[in-house]
Amino acid sequence: MSSQDEQLPAAAPEAAGSDEGMTWWYRWLCRIAGVIGGVSCAFAGLWNCVTINPLNIAAGVWMMLNAFVLFLCEAPFCCHFIEFASAVSARADRLRAWQKAAFYCGMAVFPVLLSLTLTTLFGNAIAFATGVLYGLSALGKKGDAISYARIHQQQKQMDEEKLTGTLEGQAL
Repeated sequence: MSSQDEQLPAAAPEAAGSDEGMTWWYRWLCRIAGVIGGVSCAFAGLWNCVTINPLNIAAGVWMMLNAFVLFLCEAPFCCHFIEFASAVSARADRLRAWQKAAFYCGMAVFPVLLSLTLTTLFGNAIAFATGVLYGLSALGKKGDAISYARIHQQQKQMDEEKLTGTLEGQAL
């Protein structure tokens, strides 16, 4: 057995654990939203830099940095000329959904707090929505109606048993 064969089984559980129950279409939806959010951040950030207000310029630069990070994490093929792009993307894929959600939402809120304009609001809206999508996936799947009905029936039965137990205790 070669050293490459020994490394392959160790990498398989790691890739399976990063899935976190997300379906393939939802994972692609999050990635596409990240790329579109990066494009909107880049254009709005560039537009925001065309001013003399220093806070708008700082918010625009931060938005362009957000766009770069979104492209780096969600679409590393857009940054194939950067040597560390695949390493950053692999590390971002290992993050849990709630960690990505917190990172993307925090990253999108900062320029809005820095300079509250329509450009920063609309430019960061899709990047924030990407974080919301990841946050929703961290909540997990919704249960089916049958299992909820069983749980409700069990709780109802336990409540009736407690009620009859207290009534019998009062009768004595």
